[in-house]
Amino acid sequence: MSSPVRYRCTSCGNLTRFDVTSTRRTRAYHHFTVGGELTVEDEQVLDDHVESVECRWCGSAGRVEVLDPAAQPVSEG
Repeated sequence: MSSPVRYRCTSCGNLTRFDVTSTRRTRAYHHFTVGGELTVEDEQVLDDHVESVECRWCGSAGRVEVLDPAAQPVSEG
């Protein structure tokens, strides 16, 4: 499993709160009970495209960068 993408706002320095708009295409097993209740199982992401990332703190769209995973510290725990 790949590491989640980390972001940083170049305007305010925020590292933790972002509004991410994305389009995702999935394949999933839908299991309905006799009463009609749905449980989604075995969901696979076939395609995931991030359209925009906006800083939740300052709202600065277009000023958010993707952090390099190699530059991030590894937590030991």
